[in-house]
Amino acid sequence: MSSESLLTLVIGAPLLVFWLIFLSNLPFILRLGRTQKKKKKTAATPFVSILVPARNEAHIIDTLLSHLCAQTYPHYEIILLDDNSTDRTRAIAQTHPVTVIDGQPLPDGWLGKNWACHQLSQAASGDILIFTDADVLWQPDALTAVIAQIDQQAADLLAIFPTQQTETWAERLTVPLIDFVILAYLPIWGVHHLPFTIMSAANGQCLAFRKSAYDAIGGHTAVRNAIVEDIALGRAIKKSKHRLRIALGNRHIACRMYQSAPEVIAGFSKNIVAGYGSIPALIVATLFHWLVFLVPIIWLGSALFFGLMAWPPAVLLLSGIALRGVTATVSHQRPLDAFLMPLTVLLLSRIALRGIIETKHGRLRWKGRPL
Repeated sequence: MSSESLLTLVIGAPLLVFWLIFLSNLPFILRLGRTQKKKKKTAATPFVSILVPARNEAHIIDTLLSHLCAQTYPHYEIILLDDNSTDRTRAIAQTHPVTVIDGQPLPDGWLGKNWACHQLSQAASGDILIFTDADVLWQPDALTAVIAQIDQQAADLLAIFPTQQTETWAERLTVPLIDFVILAYLPIWGVHHLPFTIMSAANGQCLAFRKSAYDAIGGHTAVRNAIVEDIALGRAIKKSKHRLRIALGNRHIACRMYQSAPEVIAGFSKNIVAGYGSIPALIVATLFHWLVFLVPIIWLGSALFFGLMAWPPAVLLLSGIALRGVTATVSHQRPLDAFLMPLTVLLLSRIALRGIIETKHGRLRWKGRPL
């Protein structure tokens, strides 16, 4: 076997697997606002507690609460926890018909967001608990769509992946990969129907629990020091034999996570090591993405320069770009940004390096607090 054939196989095999996962996922993707028609239409309207942890969110909190207060669903409460903000978050929140509570000092052994969510759960009275970040925007029918999916899927945890809104180049290069990974790397049918906890996914931007299931797994107390608490909660739900389902926000629920390159780098750096499980795993993943998405473009350039056979690297390159493009289309992102995938890999390598350095030296921080 020639070196070109071997390289084609090494790069092409994982790309083929990713394509097969994506195609097999299509029948299993849940989207808010799209539910199957039932023979008997139910009118279940469980009482819902929408729970918002907020720390220095004065720039966005008015928009969030205006959207939440405009929900068409008839039976819900909104509780916001002011997590020791130093800006006008609390004052702005109090202009809306919501319950505002003050966060208590952070105990030893807890991370800030997990502690805030735990306090919110203690104040909630709903049968459904929905934890949503302050930068998540809800369309008027979003809560109705969430409850409809929970009802139809009999879900104990519905983990919603909001439609990601991106503006700056750093956002466009990185944030859509959240949906890319879910759609092309993770068998959704396995998340929904297999008992293995490794096949778990969740997004802490929006988590909707049945309170009985949340209490059964110990709530946020069980993940008090987890950096990627959303994944930990998803795994706890599956381990306890409850039903985990994931759904795309489908524009009903959207989020702009970051608003600048420094925010993108800092935000992803804080949890990239925890997300992959270890520093060695992150290094292997980074090298793998270089192999699949960067080597073909280098190979193609060399082939064209030296007059060698160019179609194998061209096919591999276009296959990776096309996969990124179709996942962007399904998740309402910009398909043409797929052509920037090589730049994405380079930026993620930069983020991975920072994450490794900060992890090794204990310098991980978020919103002014150490992790």
